[in-house]
Amino acid sequence: MENILVEESRGGMLECTHRGHICIVDEKGRVIKAVGDPDFGVFTRSAAKPFQAIPGIRAGIAEEFGLSYDEIAIMTASHRGEQMHIETLESLLRKTGLDENALFCAPSLPLDAAAKKRLLRSGGERRRLYHNCSGKHLGLMAYSKMRGYPLDSYSDPDHPVQREIWETLASLAGLPLPSIRRAVDGCGLPVFHLPLSALANAYLKLACPDRIEDRATAAAAATVGKAMNRHPEMVSGTGRIDTLLLQDPNLVAKGGFKGVYAFGLRKERLGVAFKIMDGSEEEWGLIALTILEQLGYDNKDTVERLRTAFSTEIRNDEGMKVGTTQTVFRLGDV
Repeated sequence: MENILVEESRGGMLECTHRGHICIVDEKGRVIKAVGDPDFGVFTRSAAKPFQAIPGIRAGIAEEFGLSYDEIAIMTASHRGEQMHIETLESLLRKTGLDENALFCAPSLPLDAAAKKRLLRSGGERRRLYHNCSGKHLGLMAYSKMRGYPLDSYSDPDHPVQREIWETLASLAGLPLPSIRRAVDGCGLPVFHLPLSALANAYLKLACPDRIEDRATAAAAATVGKAMNRHPEMVSGTGRIDTLLLQDPNLVAKGGFKGVYAFGLRKERLGVAFKIMDGSEEEWGLIALTILEQLGYDNKDTVERLRTAFSTEIRNDEGMKVGTTQTVFRLGDV
C-alpha cells in the first residue's frame, strides 16, 4: 500500500496529498530502507535513458563518430529545447550524418517556456529535434548505423538495438529478462516495467560501475555517468532537478514521466528510486532532498542547492504566500 509522501496545505487547511513508494538498496542490491512497497511495479519512462545509451557507448559509437561528453550526455536527456540543447543535437546530427526527419519521435515545440516563446515569435515551427527524447533517438540511430542495422525500424521491440537495451537493463537490474515487461513509451520506443527495487539496483550500478561484472558494460556505464556529471545541463535543463543533482559528482540521477525518479550515490554505494502515484513531478525535489537529509548526506552544498530551488512555500500568481508543501514520510528500515 502506498504511503503519503507529501502534503499541501492552503490557509492552514489540507488541500491535497501525494502518495507513493520509496526504495533504497545497498551495494549488493538488498533493500535496506523503504516507504510503502519497495517492490511496487513501475514503468521506467525516461529514468531508463542512461541504460538505453549504454549499449551504443559499449560498442564504440563515441569513437566511431568522435562524440564529446556533452553529446553523450544529451543521449540520456529529457531536454527542454534550450539553445544549448539544440546546438548539441545539431552537432550530433552532423557528426553521425543522420537525417532529423528519420527520427521516430514526433515534431514538437520546446518544453522550455522561454525557448518556446522565442521560437513562436520568430515564426519557427515544430521540429523532431525539439522533442525531449530526440537525443536518445539519435544515439540509437547512430548505433544502428554503425552496426549496419535497419534505421527505419530502430523503434521496433524486435530490433537488435532494442533487444540489446532490454538485455542490458535486465542484467543491471538483476532480473531475468522475461520478468521485465515492455509497453510503448510516449516517444514511441519500448518502455520497461519492473519493481522499484530493481530500478534502484540499476542506479546503484550506474553510480558504482565496479558492481557490474561485465567489464565492457562497466566501462560504458562509467562513461555515461561521467558525461551526465560533466554536463548536467544537457540531461534536463536550467534549474531542473536532474541538473541540480548531477552538479554533485557523487550523484547520478534521472527522472521519468508519471512521477518516477531514481538516483545513485557513489561514496555511500546506495541506489534510490521512488514513484509518486498521481504522476506528479513537482514534488521530486522536496522528496529527493528529504531522502538525502534522512540518510545524513554530508554534501551541504547539494542540500542547500535543493533547499533553495524547491521551496516549501506555495505562492499565488502575485507572489503572496498562500500555503505550504511538506514531506511527511520517514524512511523505514527493512
